[in-house]
Amino acid sequence: MSSRTKAQKGSQKASRTKAGQKADRRARIEEMRRAEQAREKRNRIIAITASAVILAGVVGGGWYLLDAADEKEKAKAAPVKGEKTWSDLGRDHVDKDVDYPMSPAAGGDHNQVWLNCDAQVYTEEVTEENAVHSLEHGAVWITYNDKATEADVKALTETVKKTSYTFLSPYKAQSSPITLTAWGHQLGVDKESDPRVAEFLDKYVQGAQTPEPGAACSGGSMR
Repeated sequence: MSSRTKAQKGSQKASRTKAGQKADRRARIEEMRRAEQAREKRNRIIAITASAVILAGVVGGGWYLLDAADEKEKAKAAPVKGEKTWSDLGRDHVDKDVDYPMSPAAGGDHNQVWLNCDAQVYTEEVTEENAVHSLEHGAVWITYNDKATEADVKALTETVKKTSYTFLSPYKAQSSPITLTAWGHQLGVDKESDPRVAEFLDKYVQGAQTPEPGAACSGGSMR
């Protein structure tokens, strides 16, 4: 075999070797590309799944919060169990005694001067016509008779002293040991520990029933 023929064969072999190397390199590159595409696909799936889970949690939590708020509003709107209510109560200012249809009075015509009712405790009976004016301002009037225990009166005193727009006084003529009165609403209970006491205060101190919301509870009468 001539030297030229050997050289040609060597060149062809080298060409085939380079071609094979290029093919291998292309195969490796293609494999890497497919692996990268697979990773990207997995990452997209993971991201979409995570987003869906988060969104479901947010939506679910949002509905839960809305439902909780709705239930709270419904509870707020519902009357306190056992309370009595009156509507269309007069609101004229009068300078005379008023014959109220309920005891204590829960609304109606009243004196032009309100009774001080900002966390105010009275140890003697107060003038009813002034007290009704305080109810018009959104106060809750807590009264008790001689059937109430000393412990209950003391507990009520402490509650009133730390609660704006409330006032406490004795009231002999009432039927229940303890009575809570707001404008147009009244509840009688036997014990201060009755959970409806706190419920009534929460609902009616400056509540939706208030004819004059935001009106003063100080600067009025002291009796």
